[in-house]
Amino acid sequence: MAYVEAADVSVVVVNYNTKVELRRCIDSIDPVCEIIVVDNASQDGSVEMLREEPRIRLIESSENVGFGPGNNLGIAVASRPLVLLLNSDAWVTAGAIVELAKVFEDEQVVAAGGRLLNPDGTTQESCSNELNLWAVFCEQLWLEKLLRRSRVFSPYWMSSRLLSCGDGAQPVGQVMGACLMFRPVERFDERFFLYCEDTELCYRLRQHGKILYAPGAKFYHELGVSSGQFRWRAVAMYNCGKELYFKIHRGGIPSLTCWLLDRTGAFLRLVCWLLATMGSIGTNEHTRSQVVTFWKVLTAPSGYAKVISKGRG
Repeated sequence: MAYVEAADVSVVVVNYNTKVELRRCIDSIDPVCEIIVVDNASQDGSVEMLREEPRIRLIESSENVGFGPGNNLGIAVASRPLVLLLNSDAWVTAGAIVELAKVFEDEQVVAAGGRLLNPDGTTQESCSNELNLWAVFCEQLWLEKLLRRSRVFSPYWMSSRLLSCGDGAQPVGQVMGACLMFRPVERFDERFFLYCEDTELCYRLRQHGKILYAPGAKFYHELGVSSGQFRWRAVAMYNCGKELYFKIHRGGIPSLTCWLLDRTGAFLRLVCWLLATMGSIGTNEHTRSQVVTFWKVLTAPSGYAKVISKGRG
């Protein structure tokens, strides 16, 4: 692929009850791109809005199949050589799709992600090293937050560090699925319902070539619009995603170790918030809600993501 432009890109967006954000997302996409929207049985009028858009290829799922399976439906019908997975709560800055696509002029590049920005313009962590148990340990024991600048105790997220190198593309272990452009040589593992499916996909994509972080391509991302209503569910599913990742690629003992680390982290957070309720901030509604959140995370059954996917909760 000698020269790449926006017309070489199919944009796949999975939507679940985010009509307002989806409208903003679609309007920001370069009109020469192929746009495919997979709707996961939304009930907020999203489908009716999309049916009135002749330039959008709409795929309607009869149930909420999850992020990875939903994207697979879109990838299967994409007709361009590059596919950009874009969250419905993300939107594109001018020229960002072209900027991101340019890195694929190097035939060795199989995937890339742009710089994700919070709505206030600050940088979101959206690329990382490969997931390992040390990273989980540092995450669950707060080491990555307490020692944010340490490469030893904050080994996972890379975006902030790489920005010091300028806007040039840099090789990374993985990029977030909220903004992931790739050659469609792999599909998502549909055992994942939500969270860490992008981690697992990038693991397999690395067998085909390089993954780059391209901070010169800027996208905004409003985190957790469709999944943030029940935070404990999001945390529980994230934990399950990590545990499944280790089970697939590292085996049963690493998966069990991850499970123990996740539960240790939930227990420590539960204790801290319980102590907070006994102090002067004990009447704070946020404090009480955090106690409930981490109690539910701690007691969520193994394979909780499967429970959610079956109930389409």
